[in-house]
Amino acid sequence: MGTGIRVFFVDENEALKRIPLTRYERLLGADPEVRFQEYAGKRVRYALATLEFVNRKPVEIVSIQYSILSFDPSGRIDAGELEKEMKLGFQMLQTSTADLDSPNVINAKDRFAMKRYHDQYTWTPSSEVERAVVEAIFGKM
Repeated sequence: MGTGIRVFFVDENEALKRIPLTRYERLLGADPEVRFQEYAGKRVRYALATLEFVNRKPVEIVSIQYSILSFDPSGRIDAGELEKEMKLGFQMLQTSTADLDSPNVINAKDRFAMKRYHDQYTWTPSSEVERAVVEAIFGKM
């Protein structure tokens, strides 16, 4: 038994394109050799699925994360947008606290950051996309 990841880009027509994990990791690592020219200058929805495997076959979906990647004009990850996403992610980690001078006031920056993060960098799939991802994972596609 093991754990693995599958990555699928979702186009405007809600069709899936499986991306090899190594290529996805190289893309995020800013490898200059990895480009997706067809996505140059676009924001692309993707699904990242964490799976349990037995004998190298997926048997269970642990989780699926639906996120958005921004590409620069050359088809690489938009570094500036990725930096904004990471900053917002760190802001979400700060916990809400009461203001010591005004105990009725709560510092809720983390809650607002979480809302902005979800609005800007995640998406909710249609039931058709969810079904297509599951079928692609278990080989029914």
